[in-house]
Amino acid sequence: MRVLVAEDEEILAELIATGLRRAGFAVDTVYSGDAALAYLGLHDYDVVVLDRDLPRVHGDDVARKLVADESRTRILMLTASSSMEERVKGLDLGADDYLGKPFEFPELVSRVRALRRRSARALPPTLERRGVRLDTVERTADRDGMALDLSVKELTVLQILLEADGKAVTAQQLLERAWDAQTDPLAGVVRVCVGQLGVKLGDPALIRTVDVGLDGGGGGYVL
Repeated sequence: MRVLVAEDEEILAELIATGLRRAGFAVDTVYSGDAALAYLGLHDYDVVVLDRDLPRVHGDDVARKLVADESRTRILMLTASSSMEERVKGLDLGADDYLGKPFEFPELVSRVRALRRRSARALPPTLERRGVRLDTVERTADRDGMALDLSVKELTVLQILLEADGKAVTAQQLLERAWDAQTDPLAGVVRVCVGQLGVKLGDPALIRTVDVGLDGGGGGYVL
């Protein structure tokens, strides 16, 4: 759900981020190795798209740090070199996958999705609960067989709620998993998005607001 793009070519980094957001991911971008380590220390990412040739702290050292810390964040390493020796070296450093530049963007998205599935508990590609079905590969949803016209962000929130399988998901958890680090936590984006999703899911209402207490992060939602 949440991806960090660490790429020193800023235009390429933003292109990758834009494409991943359109595919339903929350994405942050950094342009150096030290910034990547700082963000990885602050936020819980499912995947980091990591360029090897980062300034200040090399991408290899970022990968080593993640492995040493036993991080759950999966590493998709990017490099301008596509030689077998470089691929082997990257994987030996602890990368979970390796992609040479230039690359086809659909392949990048597919690899990120595959790594994200590995970072979470095993789930089927189609999630179903209370008549709602979500195809996480095709990014389509329906209720009782009727197609739902959901935005990218609404699909992401729906997936998180379905993955919870009846357990409460706090507003803070939704904010951390579905929005990037630049989102103002006081802007009410979670409440608005969940409200819009609830309307689109139709009647009878499926999403309940619950009080999960201060230790759970305050208010939450159950589908």
